[in-house]
This record gives sequence, C-alpha cells and structure tokens, in this order.
Amino acid sequence: MKFAFIIDPITKLDPGHDTSVAIMEAAQELGHQVYITQMEHMGVVAGKAMAHLTPVTLTPVTLGDNRWDAVPDWYSLGTPQWQPLDTMAAVFMRQDPPVTVPYLYATYILDYVDPAKTKVINSPQGIRNANEKMYALQFTEAIPDTIVSQDKAVIRDMVERSGGKAVLKPLGGKGGEGILFLTTEDPNFNSMIEISTHQGQEPVMVQAYLPAAKAGDKRIILLNGEPLGAVNRIPTGKEFRGNMAVGGRSAKVDITDRELDICRQLAPTLKRDGLIFVGIDIIGGYLTEVNVTSPTGIREIDRLNTVKLGHQVIQSLTP
Repeated sequence: MKFAFIIDPITKLDPGHDTSVAIMEAAQELGHQVYITQMEHMGVVAGKAMAHLTPVTLTPVTLGDNRWDAVPDWYSLGTPQWQPLDTMAAVFMRQDPPVTVPYLYATYILDYVDPAKTKVINSPQGIRNANEKMYALQFTEAIPDTIVSQDKAVIRDMVERSGGKAVLKPLGGKGGEGILFLTTEDPNFNSMIEISTHQGQEPVMVQAYLPAAKAGDKRIILLNGEPLGAVNRIPTGKEFRGNMAVGGRSAKVDITDRELDICRQLAPTLKRDGLIFVGIDIIGGYLTEVNVTSPTGIREIDRLNTVKLGHQVIQSLTP
C-alpha cells in the first residue's frame, strides 16, 4: 500500500522526536511505500486533488542512552511525480500549525480526495472546524474554568475569580508559543493583554491556573477515539510550561480513570468530525487542549514504554 505525508520540509524534522517520522518508519517497516509532499506542492486538476509526491526511504532510529539515535543521512528521496492523491491508501495531513490561510487552502484541496479510495487523516473539514484551543470548550465537564475574550475587563474578572492566577493562550499558537502566566498583581497585566490581543482585536483563551501543572502536562494519544498511550511533560528550571518544544522533560505515566472518562467524553465527537489521530492535553484531571493538526508524543511514548504506536496507527488503516 502507499501512504502520503504532507509535512514541513523533511530537512527540518527531528527523526528522534517527530511523530510524522515515527509513523512513516512504521509504514515502511510494515512493507508499504512512503511518499512525502508539502502544502505548496498540491493542487486540483480536473476535479482531483494532486500533489508532487516524492518517494522516501528511511533509516529507522535506534534506541541509545535514553534517547532515539539517527544516522546523519537518515532519509533518501526519489524523483517527485505529479499524481492524484487518491492513488494513496491514506494521506496524513501533518503540517505543523499555525493554521494560516495557505494551510486552510491545503485543506480545501484535500476535500477533493476521493474518500472511497483514500482516507485523509485528519479530515480536512474536521481540521478546519477544530481550533486546538476552542475545540475543547464544548466538553464543559472536562475543562477547567476557561474563557475566550479580547476584553481586558472580562479577562481581569476571570483571573480574579480564579484566585488571581491564570494562563493566557493565543488561539493559534503551538508548542507553548505565546503562553503567559497571568496574575492580577502583575503591573504588566494590561500590557500583556494588549500585546496578546493585538490591542483588543483578537481573542485569546484564558484558563484558571492549575497548580498540578508543576507535576506535568500529560499528552494522551487517541486513535479513533481510543487512547493508545501517554507521556508526561514536566516543566524544567524556571519554566512554567511543560511543552517539549520549550524544554519540558518527558516521563513515563499511566492513564487514570478520570482521564479515561475524558477520552470517552471526546470519542463520539472526534469520530463524528473525522479526527482520527489526536493528542489531548490534561493537567490535574482537566482537559486543556485537543491537538488535531500534527499531534506529537509517539517517540517519547515508544521509548518510555517499549511500544510501537506508529505500527498501531498503520495497522488500523490496513486490511
């Protein structure tokens, strides 16, 4: 079978960390052909979604001293060919956020993939509808006290209601970018809101600060609504964010009964929206985000638990 991956330039990927590489390796190890492309190499011709698809051969990472090791030339590329995306068994949309206008255009192109021939992961319409911050708001029993606003007075009232501490998140951020710790006593409070909201023109998410964040921000990977595994991301040094992109330390962790219940709450909605491969973030038993664009964590879960989640992802798509 053939699998295509829409990714950032492969030269920018970290094979020891990147989930896209882990899934591509799994497809290759299971005997399938792997192709890569980028958003700017896609289009629609005669009603068909097309792309310059480049075959790729990977040298899988090996487990070293508590890390994945890759050889310097860990991939080799074949000759790109302009062809319909529905010649693939599945197409993985794995471009990193933010969801920009070109990103949205790419999802419109993916709407022209024939669903009878090819599965797109995740659904282009599902990605468009599921802002990774806003999507969590519908699960009111699972989330902490959360608002979305650009109004300083509304935001201050919420922070005061939350004991004077809260976390501000840009709606289009990734990897912890732009997340701020707010306190009502901070003399820069108003300026931080003004900068984050672009002078009140753009809403932001504000969540009650969860002290449990010091013990870690848990990422749970879901496949078809079912949890595959989890990794705890623990803040290091003076950093309050646990995201691995900002230096968070990954640690082995179990999935609690409360977290399984949250997964069950989400599953029907994720399936309805075609969100097949998802990463949810949980702090202290509360859902904080639902990641649908290019959720990561497989490499860390595999290393800490001696599993191969990428194989499970590919096997779910094959007879």
